[in-house]
Amino acid sequence: MASTSLLKASPVLDKSEWVKGQSVLFRQPSSASVVLRNRSTSLTVRAASSYADELVKTAKTIASPGRGILAMDESNATCGKRLDSIGLENTEANRQAYRTLLVSAPGLGQYISGAILFEETLYQSTVEGKKMVDVLVEQNIVPGIKVDKGLVPLVGSNNESWCQGLDGLSSRTAAYYQQGARFAKWRTVVSIPNGPSALAVKEAAWGLARYAAISQDSGLVPIVEPEIMLDGEHDIDRTYEVAEKVWAEVFFYLAQNNVMFEGILLKPSMVTPGAEAKDRATPEQVASYTLKLLRNRIPPAVPGIMFLSGGQSELEATLNLNAMNQAPNPWHVSFSYARALQNTCLKTWGGRAENVNAAQTTLLARAKANSLAQLGKYTGEGESEEAKEGMFVKGYTY
Repeated sequence: MASTSLLKASPVLDKSEWVKGQSVLFRQPSSASVVLRNRSTSLTVRAASSYADELVKTAKTIASPGRGILAMDESNATCGKRLDSIGLENTEANRQAYRTLLVSAPGLGQYISGAILFEETLYQSTVEGKKMVDVLVEQNIVPGIKVDKGLVPLVGSNNESWCQGLDGLSSRTAAYYQQGARFAKWRTVVSIPNGPSALAVKEAAWGLARYAAISQDSGLVPIVEPEIMLDGEHDIDRTYEVAEKVWAEVFFYLAQNNVMFEGILLKPSMVTPGAEAKDRATPEQVASYTLKLLRNRIPPAVPGIMFLSGGQSELEATLNLNAMNQAPNPWHVSFSYARALQNTCLKTWGGRAENVNAAQTTLLARAKANSLAQLGKYTGEGESEEAKEGMFVKGYTY
């Protein structure tokens, strides 16, 4: 009975306050605890653990001018697909060789502030025997870790999915922190052709919020990634409509879980038409729609918006990012790209030791292009034909 009375007496934020106005969320404290009061009781809720100051510092470091995130957290199975595309077998030695190429590219830290790793990589050493984490830190790159356990079918939905991995997450994030990780990533997806159903949106938002709270409690800055899949023939207005609902739900549940906004990073999709839509959008249109949505839904307390590429070509992802940085924004608007940084690099390497330097040069060129785009100074000059190749894969998983 005592717990039931407490729940009844504890003030609960009405979702309509967030959807309609958001102002109550902008006032969320950044201190380690927040006191909720009403006439009959007061309840102290732990907000961001003893890591609050470190979380803010880490988030600001990652969201630093001219830099973004290298997403290299592909599962071993997905990494195997990438290796297969260049004729290499999916072995730990080959995965190690490719990941060594990426993290040891000379001067990578000038353009990359954080690198998201798969669990194997976090505990892995380079081919020279040095810990991958140590190589990144020496490059002034913050190591991060993918913590979700992948997508599975959401029973009761319209063939939609939900992201698993909350069980045991607290102990895993604590271990990842000890291993040197300082931020985390959890990816969940919403499919427009399949609805999206209210059930799928709520499940995605709640899972992201619980993960974010647990990560902050372990000292890891959570990257919140509600990906709106590119699949479909819908226009850009439909994407905007769905993203607006998803982002509202995500930030509502982040607030309910007392997540400190100053200590998170958002990794959303850009607002674009579906990949199979007849009418394509220009970078200026993508920027206009996306920035409007950011202003309507994302609190300025969030330090960084690190966009995913989601199957766009390397060139398209860079042009769209550049268009969004033609005027000052309340947030650091940057990138967290995987294929849009690695695609040409992987092809250049081809699994051959003599191509490592050339592949690293290609990676640095791609990273520099996106660094310039973050600063709004990218021109698109000198881009290769490979950079223009689309990378959309229907129903993409990794």
